[in-house]
Order: sequence, then structure tokens, then C-alpha cells
Amino acid sequence: MNFLADESVDYPIVERLRHDGHEVSAISEMSPSISDDAVLAVANAHGVLLITGDKDFGELIFRLKRTANGVILVRLLGLSALGKANIVSNAIREHGHEMEKCFTVIEPANVRLRRNFAIL
Repeated sequence: MNFLADESVDYPIVERLRHDGHEVSAISEMSPSISDDAVLAVANAHGVLLITGDKDFGELIFRLKRTANGVILVRLLGLSALGKANIVSNAIREHGHEMEKCFTVIEPANVRLRRNFAIL
């Protein structure tokens, strides 16, 4: 799968997904400090899923009706970077085929997928 990692994503998650064979571009390597709108535009332009730890993307998608190919919100506060990377990797392995065109929330013991938003 192809992803764009927002700056709010712990870098070990990016490394783990790359190790798993996914194509992962990272905003921190491309264009640090760009706005959330710009991050979403980059993800849309490349047709990739956006991975973020920033809840503001929920507002962009649901309240402001921005379009997206898919957003994965990582909500794993308090866990080690390695623990987060393992959980995200497992969630993508188990649910990745469902994540496109969804707003997905990854939590320690739960993966929620919501399809009712503006898709590309």
C-alpha cells in the first residue's frame, strides 16, 4: 500500500511500514511545517492514504467536507514508539484492504473504519 505520513506520526511507524514493504512518503522528509490543508492536498495528488496523529484532519474531512483517498488517525497515546509501530503495522495488515476511502482510527485495542465522508 502507499501512504503519506504527516509530521505527527512517530518516525518508527514510517520505518516499520517501509520495512513491511509499503511505500511511505513522510512530510517531515518532504515539506516540514506545511499546513494540514497542504498535507491533505499532497496525499490527494498522489492518491495515497494519509496517516496522522492529528485530530484536526477529522474536522477537515467531516465538518469542512474536504475530500480524501483515506485517512488513518493513530490514537496510541502513552505507548512506546515501537509499540505504536507494531499496532499500526498489525492494523494495516489486518484491515488495510478496507482502509481506502475510509476514515480509520487506530486505538490500542480497536480499529474503527468510517466510510461516510467526501471521497475522491
